[in-house]
Amino acid sequence: MSASASHPRPHIPVLLRPILDRVSPVSGVWLDGTFGAGGYTRAFLEAGAERVIAVDRDPLVFDMAKEWADAYDDRLIMVNGTFSKLDEYGQDLDGVVLDLGVSSMQLDQAERGFSFMRNGPLDMRMSQSGLSAADIVNTSDEVDIADILFQYGEERASRRIAKAIVKRREDRPFSATLDLAEVIEKCLPRSKPGQAHPATRSFQALRIAVNDEYGELYAGLLAAERALKPGGLLVVVTFHSIEDRIVKRFFQARSGQAKTVSRHAPALAEEAAQFDVITRKAVGPDDLELDENPRSRSAKLRIGRRTDAPTGDALSTKQLGMPSLRRG
Repeated sequence: MSASASHPRPHIPVLLRPILDRVSPVSGVWLDGTFGAGGYTRAFLEAGAERVIAVDRDPLVFDMAKEWADAYDDRLIMVNGTFSKLDEYGQDLDGVVLDLGVSSMQLDQAERGFSFMRNGPLDMRMSQSGLSAADIVNTSDEVDIADILFQYGEERASRRIAKAIVKRREDRPFSATLDLAEVIEKCLPRSKPGQAHPATRSFQALRIAVNDEYGELYAGLLAAERALKPGGLLVVVTFHSIEDRIVKRFFQARSGQAKTVSRHAPALAEEAAQFDVITRKAVGPDDLELDENPRSRSAKLRIGRRTDAPTGDALSTKQLGMPSLRRG
């Protein structure tokens, strides 16, 4: 009996079928940069990977995996770390998979403070260390809060929300998720049926700021380039437009497809491409997956294959279209 048969998966890995369709046959050593509930790791092990290095910045996920991890013996190596340092955890890899954002497992834990649907401490720290979301909303000035909400969450009412946050915290500091969600909700029109909750963009922005998610993504893409062997695959699943833009532009730049911004600008020196793009367009969920897992509705998949070209020069954050804070 396989490990998955004896221990059913508690959460559904997003876009797993299209990933396996495009990377099969699976072999060699893979690195799962966002281990979470272990869905991708287990799928790759069962599909034929010799070994998977499972990385996550959240130490709790490894405790949750103890009941099934031993079934894979030394084929599964678990590392508490960040995927920005993934080239320190493995080299000459056959594949790297990155599932960005917060996992449904973390959203379901009210005590982690990621969700505005469940009351809990206003935390949002994946690593459970450093500044929390409460620290940001209680100590940052109004301009900085508005900047975070606009740049990281694309929240058009960012200034209005920031002003309301600063005014409310004069009476008492924020400590709970529903407390903050209520203040945000009052700043925006009531959502219509089928629309996202009014606090969605703001909570996303705070989570990204707390965990430096864009910085991690930028460094992780470059680390994957250094860690993959020729022919190795980089698989990235994103959940919103800014993440997808960064990944898309990374693959464009590293495959020689990046366009010159201005026709008056000097032509870029031609370099050997570090990646061949496997997915010319982002791949989304099909109807079956949407029925099985509504969380996948915003997911997009992009895959590139490492060439034998040397690692390229560092790309600027501007080249990748990364948002930046005015005081960052």
